[in-house]
Amino acid sequence: MASIEELYKYYETLTDSKEKAGQYEKEFLSIIASVKGGSAEKRLASQLISRFFKYFPQHTEKAMNAQLDLCEDEDVNIRKQAIRDLPAICKESPENLPRIADVLTQLLQTDDSGEHNLVQNALLTLMRSDMKGALQGIFSQIINGDDPIREKAIKFLSIKLKLMGEELVTNKIEELVVEESKKVLEDVTADEFLMFMSILSGLRCMQTLQGRQHLVDIISLQAGFDCNFDATDVDCVEKVLACTQQAMALFSKNVHSTKFVAYYLDQVVGQIAKVGASGDGEDTKLELLKQLADMSQWCPDLEKLPEGLKNLYVAIQEYMPLPPPEVIDLENTENSTPTPALQFSYVECLLFTLHQFGRRCPEFLSAPDNAEVTERAKDFKIRLQYFARGVASYIKQLRADLQGKKPDSVKSDEDKVKMAAYRTTTNIQHIIKDLMHVPPSYKVQLKLSWKPASEPAPVAAKRSSTETSAAVKSKNVKTGAMHMDRVVYAPPTGKFSDKAGTAPVGAGRGRGGRRGRGIWRPKY
Repeated sequence: MASIEELYKYYETLTDSKEKAGQYEKEFLSIIASVKGGSAEKRLASQLISRFFKYFPQHTEKAMNAQLDLCEDEDVNIRKQAIRDLPAICKESPENLPRIADVLTQLLQTDDSGEHNLVQNALLTLMRSDMKGALQGIFSQIINGDDPIREKAIKFLSIKLKLMGEELVTNKIEELVVEESKKVLEDVTADEFLMFMSILSGLRCMQTLQGRQHLVDIISLQAGFDCNFDATDVDCVEKVLACTQQAMALFSKNVHSTKFVAYYLDQVVGQIAKVGASGDGEDTKLELLKQLADMSQWCPDLEKLPEGLKNLYVAIQEYMPLPPPEVIDLENTENSTPTPALQFSYVECLLFTLHQFGRRCPEFLSAPDNAEVTERAKDFKIRLQYFARGVASYIKQLRADLQGKKPDSVKSDEDKVKMAAYRTTTNIQHIIKDLMHVPPSYKVQLKLSWKPASEPAPVAAKRSSTETSAAVKSKNVKTGAMHMDRVVYAPPTGKFSDKAGTAPVGAGRGRGGRRGRGIWRPKY
C-alpha cells in the first residue's frame, strides 16, 4: 500500500505525462488501493482518483467504488474530502453524473450539519453542470430510495429547484420535473404531496392557464375521485380534504372546479353527517362544506346537477330542522321563540351552494306539474321560515352586543367571533330572502363570511337599503381562511367556539423496509 510520499510521486508522474497518463495504469491502481490506508493517504487518494479518473475508463467501476468507500468512512473529515471530490469526477466524466447525483442524494441523510451542507453544495454543482442528469439521479432515489433518503431528497428539491435560474430550468427541464413528479405522486404521504405541490406550482409552465389546469388535473388524480367516498374512513376524508385545499387557490373563471364539485355533490354531501367519528369531526365536516361552497363559484357546468342537488338537500335537511310540534304558527314571529341548536356556519355553506346551483337548475324547487318538486318546495319553505326566525333573533342580539363597535376596531376574541357570526347570519338572511320568493329568486350575490375582505369576490348585485346597511357593518371583518382557525357558530343560547384547527393530515405510505446501512452503488 502506497505511502504519502509515494502518492505524491504518482501524482507528479501522471501530471507530467499529461494526455499519456493512461499509460501508467499500475500507479493509478496503487492510488485506488490507498483508500485502505491511513487518514492522510485516504484524503490524498480521494483527490488523485477524481483528478485522473478520466484517463482510466477500464477501471471506472473500481475507482467509483473506492471513492464511495471513502464516502462511508468513519472519519467525517475523510467523508467530507470524498464528497468534495465527487463533482470533479463528473467534470472529467460527464456520463457518470446521474450516478454521482444518485450517490450524493443518498448522503443527504447524514446527521452532521457540515457534511450535509457539503452534500447539498455538491448536488448544486452537478445541477449547474447538467440539470437533467442531476435530476435523474435525485428522482431515482425519490422513487426507489428508503423513506429517510426520500424525505431528504424531496425537501432538497422543493427548496433548491426554485432558486435555479431560467437558463438552467428550461422548458424541457420543467417537463422532466412534471413527468417524474407524476410518477412519485402515485405513492406519497401527505407531507410529500404538499412538498411536490410546492415544487410544481413554482414552475413557470404552471403559471399559464393551461399549466394551472394541468395542476388541477394532477391534484384531482391524487385525490382519488375514481373511488367512492367513505365518510367513516379518516384517511379517505383527510385525503380528499387536503387535495381540495391545494386546488382551491388554482380555481378561477377560466380554471374550473367541476371535477371537485361533481365529486362533492355525488359522494360527499350526502354522507356529511357520517364524517368524523374522531373528536375533530365537526371541524372536518365544516371544512368540507366550506370547500364546496367556495368551489361552487367556479363551476359553470355540471353534469347530473339535479342528482347532486338532491344529495345537497339531504345535508340541508340535516342542518335546517323542521319546527317542533309546539311551534304551530310560523307567521307569528312575535309570540313564538325557537330554541333549536341551529348551526349557522353549516347552513351558510349549504344555502350558498344551493343558491349558486339553483339558478342553473330552477326546476329543482319550482316545477308545478311535478309532485315530488312541489312537496320538496313546501318542505323547504317551512324549514326556511323556521330558520329565518332563529337568524333574525340572533342578528338582533348580535347588533345589541356590537353596538358602537367597528369591525376593524374590535380586539377581544369574543367580539371577533361575534363579528364573524354577524357576517354569517346576515349572509344566510339575504339568501333566505331570495329563496322565499315564489318561484325562488337567485339575484343576491355575496362573499362567503370566512373569506378575507381583501380577497376578490363575485360582483354584488344591487341591494336594498337594509342589505346595504348590513354589508357596511360587516365590511373588512376577517373570519379566517383555509389555514386559519375555524369558527363554528351556535344559536344565541349556545357557546361560541373558535378552537377549531386544520384537519390532521398524515396517512402513511405502506412502503417496504429499509435496505440497511451503506450506500447503494447505482449503475446507469
